[in-house]
Amino acid sequence: MNKALKLLGRINLKTIYFNFKYFPFGMAIRLPVLISNNVFLYKVKGQVIINGPIKTGLIQIGYGKVGIADFKRSRAIWEVEGDVIFNGRSYIMHGCKIHVMKNAQLIIGDGFNMSVECVIIAQKRIRIGKNSGISWESLVMDTDFHHIYDENGIEFNHPKEIIIGDNVWVACKCTILKGAVIPSGCVVAANSMITKTLIEEKCIYGGNPLRVLKSDITWKY
Repeated sequence: MNKALKLLGRINLKTIYFNFKYFPFGMAIRLPVLISNNVFLYKVKGQVIINGPIKTGLIQIGYGKVGIADFKRSRAIWEVEGDVIFNGRSYIMHGCKIHVMKNAQLIIGDGFNMSVECVIIAQKRIRIGKNSGISWESLVMDTDFHHIYDENGIEFNHPKEIIIGDNVWVACKCTILKGAVIPSGCVVAANSMITKTLIEEKCIYGGNPLRVLKSDITWKY
């Protein structure tokens, strides 16, 4: 009962607008996505697809409290022109920015958690597995934004897909750039940068240069 009352307390005009903008009536009326009043709906375009059973508050954006967040001055931003695909429950906290460009995809697995003030930018495709999490002030970006050309005038810094496996934990203030692949079961240590394909599963990666710090690990929230 307390959980149901809490969900009802989060129904506002932004939540109603978002659901009826993206979903057919029979689905929208169930309000599968809850949007905090502190979310700036900058671009509400493209598609939002939810795979699996639909229930109220399956996906929540802009909620949650962590001590480092400035709840009065910071806000989350939804800037989407491409496709966002949720394969189950997701909890995206206060101050996060989601930017999915036209023709790009952001695919999020079941049980995803993203802490405060994180940024995801997709120009091509970002895939996140199930039961994975990203800690505060981290950046995931599959593009350089700017175009860089070689001596023959040929552009060489095209966007590249990012893949984050199942049961991956990305610690605070990490940067995950285009072409990065993080295997399932891994932990990325705080303040790390990932720019390449990592090979070994169930490892802690960190350091500069990036390396395996510990193998054969398990982790849980």
